[in-house]
Amino acid sequence: MTDAPILTTDRLILRPHRVEDYPACQALWADPDVVRFIGGAALDAQAVWFRILRYAGMWALLGYGMWAIEDRANGELLGEAGLLSAARGLAELDGVPEAGWVLGPAAWGRGIATEAMAAIFAWTDAHLDAPSIRCIIAPDNGGSIKVAEKLGFAALAEVDFHGAPTRVFDRPRQG
Repeated sequence: MTDAPILTTDRLILRPHRVEDYPACQALWADPDVVRFIGGAALDAQAVWFRILRYAGMWALLGYGMWAIEDRANGELLGEAGLLSAARGLAELDGVPEAGWVLGPAAWGRGIATEAMAAIFAWTDAHLDAPSIRCIIAPDNGGSIKVAEKLGFAALAEVDFHGAPTRVFDRPRQG
């Protein structure tokens, strides 16, 4: 597979990133509230551009990757979600796809991350041969921990990642 398949839910279109997403992605990754639990520092324009290119590369090389989350009602880019291989140097993530989601503040508290990831996992469980999916979450990120638990993740380990305590969660393959 060379491109993300288009997935739809009642409220969302999950689709490949496009060049036209760059300004919205720039705004997303520059927001201090968004990146607070994802490295803590806003990304500059070049880093955001390379991130979009990396997403396309993951699909081409791995057959999975990230989706842009678009609001079906108005076409607004709400965030990003999907699977990645980040080579983080954590044994708990070696050889296992890693789930991730990031939303702009306007999408917080609306069940968007859960809805998007549920659709992604329906696709993943049907198309990938991974025995499980893992994710890492900062212990203070209560919102993402709740999302992970709703999606069937369970705590696996607590690790040190870049000098900060980080929780690793595991979701066994469903079906």
